[in-house]
Amino acid sequence: MAGTFVTLTEIEAARPVIAPHILRTPTVPSVSLSERMGQPVYLKLEHRQITGAFKLRGVLNALNRLTPDERRRGVVTASTGNHGRALAYAAGLQAMRSIICMSNLVPGNKVDEIRKLGAEIRIVGASQDDAQEEVEEIVAQDGLAMIPPFDSAAIVAGQGTIGLEIIEDVPDVETVLVPLSGGGLIAGIAAAIKGLKPRTRIIGISMQNGAAMAASLTAGHPVSVVEQQSLADSLGGGIGLNNRVTFGMVRELIDEIVLLSEEEIAAGIAHAYAHEREIIEGAAAVGIGALLAGKIRLQGPVVALLSGRNIDMEQHRRIVAGYHPGETVPCRA
Repeated sequence: MAGTFVTLTEIEAARPVIAPHILRTPTVPSVSLSERMGQPVYLKLEHRQITGAFKLRGVLNALNRLTPDERRRGVVTASTGNHGRALAYAAGLQAMRSIICMSNLVPGNKVDEIRKLGAEIRIVGASQDDAQEEVEEIVAQDGLAMIPPFDSAAIVAGQGTIGLEIIEDVPDVETVLVPLSGGGLIAGIAAAIKGLKPRTRIIGISMQNGAAMAASLTAGHPVSVVEQQSLADSLGGGIGLNNRVTFGMVRELIDEIVLLSEEEIAAGIAHAYAHEREIIEGAAAVGIGALLAGKIRLQGPVVALLSGRNIDMEQHRRIVAGYHPGETVPCRA
């Protein structure tokens, strides 16, 4: 399947565009995980980003490419939460109208934070595909510019700046663990890191419940999956049957995919709080969870990306107190 392939040059070009508006997040050693794994383990603290997740990088790069007329009309997207929050924030900085379409699976705390930023909210259906259909209707009827959550060269290039920072902070890194959903994050990071250090392993980590990219790679082409509730809610949603960017890049650049149970994701969240003093959401905990579960073959220094912190705090309290994945926190009242 032919498609767009984002290059290291494009990622490097995105960096000065977004730098004035983001945090350059640190990469820090984890004493607890290094001792447990017998290899140096580092954590890339992207959950400390301004909007609580990595998504702001790609959004800012994409908005930079809009025409004056597109800026006047406004922007729209489908989101599982963090991308919508980033777009609402960035659009607000530029006094642009924004509409965020989400499914009923998006946790209520994420919806509330997007609303606080002044975006218009549309809750549609029970999947990201349903939300995307609403986006396409808005584009057709009102002429807003669509800012995709992942399948966009501009988005991938923006997220790829994380890879540049990882190589700067840990030049001898051998393995990078990246949360995997639609592929915008891991495609950008992999393009950056393999462009600078080709032998570095890039491992994508997702949940067992509805991992669309993993299913698509197994099938050899983009496929639909049934979306399910998961602690890693940010990793839900399809990759788009007409995926033009991320499927091909992930297929070419990623060395391995690891899938986690809900118990393993919960263990990652609990470990981050108890031993690293970090509050992270389920999607951000999958790297730690994979290490704790013994699912990563270690060879030299490892960096695990903590991608977001936008977790419902009642859910977080239950997890660190001994959460059982059979119990759920309602998405919204």
